Amino acid sequence: MIGIVGGGIAGLAAAHRLRNRGHDVRIFEAADSLGGLAATYETKGDDIERYYHHLSKSEETIVELAEELGLGDDLEWRIGKNAYYVDGVAHPLDTAWQIAAYPHMSFYDKFRLGMLTLGVDVRGGIPDVNAYETLSEYEHTPIKDFVVEHTTEGVYDNFVDPLLDGKFGERKHDVSAAWFLGRVRFRGERDLLRGEKLGYFDGGFEPLIDALVGAVGRENIQTGARVTELDTDGEEVSTLTVETEDGTETHEVDSVIVATMPNVLEDLTGFECDIDFQGAVCGLATMSESLMDTYWLNIAHDAPFGSLIEHTNFIPKERYGGDHLLYIASYVQGPHEDLWQMDDDEVYDVWFDEIESMYPDFDRSAVEEFRVSRNPRAGPVYERGYLDLVVPYDLADDVAEGVYYAGMASEAQYPERSLNGGIVAGYEVADRIVD
Repeated sequence: MIGIVGGGIAGLAAAHRLRNRGHDVRIFEAADSLGGLAATYETKGDDIERYYHHLSKSEETIVELAEELGLGDDLEWRIGKNAYYVDGVAHPLDTAWQIAAYPHMSFYDKFRLGMLTLGVDVRGGIPDVNAYETLSEYEHTPIKDFVVEHTTEGVYDNFVDPLLDGKFGERKHDVSAAWFLGRVRFRGERDLLRGEKLGYFDGGFEPLIDALVGAVGRENIQTGARVTELDTDGEEVSTLTVETEDGTETHEVDSVIVATMPNVLEDLTGFECDIDFQGAVCGLATMSESLMDTYWLNIAHDAPFGSLIEHTNFIPKERYGGDHLLYIASYVQGPHEDLWQMDDDEVYDVWFDEIESMYPDFDRSAVEEFRVSRNPRAGPVYERGYLDLVVPYDLADDVAEGVYYAGMASEAQYPERSLNGGIVAGYEVADRIVD
């Protein structure tokens, strides 16, 4: 039997792949629910993710999995409208005309940035259309140095730097240009007349998790089951010790996949991962009226959040009983930050004080419900030299034969974390076990 620690999308994907290859599997999930960061809240209609999700056209593996599970027709590709809030104005940045009209960069700034997003290096006057294919070449380059050299100082100061503040805060100068390039490439297909095409399932991502659970077999999954020990017999993995509400269980295993955060891997095996993670505080406001006319709003000034995402400007509000749903998202670099230490009421006051300042016509009395989710390890800090820190899929040389890793610190989650990356990681370890 193959034991899988963690019932998020990576663990479920690995189990699905292994079951298809004829292996016996058992997933042990410490929480009472499955899906990890894809866990949901209830609404008056469809459930909605606690942390905002959508797909880019570049995420092919999760699309293929959806087709395999019979959900291909439920995946909808819609236009996700984006804007940038600068000096009291939300500037739409979807179409070529809107980008051309953006007043905070020169025409030359926008030309150089546009070439970069297309993957074209125009330095030296001769365009190189394959300049940015190998991300690892920029692993040790600071983002500012890269952006200034490959575009302009104005692009960095007036566009990139405020985005980095919202994403990485005090750690922004540690992040590599490889992450920035990967972020640009991660974005998918764009309709020049309307904006970027983003994917979302009819019913949200919960049907995908449910379909994976069904494919694995609910009888092969234990929730409320925390793995506390991973034992080896000589140089090979032998048993897992699991704590449940009914007591302690011991399971003999041929292989183990740790599909969780690397701190769990370290607790079980002693393997140390040097990747730093940042936390997230993500609020979901259920409102009787809309706040803005865009889906995704990045913030250029020093706000107590990094972005506003009005989900029902992307997916019709009718699917949620007619309510307007707004995510308010902020990353934190550690528990020392004030936002992490606030309770939900304090977060609500701080955030909506700022929102009412940005949108004076909005009254917080329109907020009917406000829910906050917190995760201390929502995503890695993609610092320079990150690829040297990733945890190998196969840990035979580092821990014991039969131990594998498919969590957030795997190479599949580089240069950007995603549900697609989780599936890729799950497949990678499953294929190694099968081989």
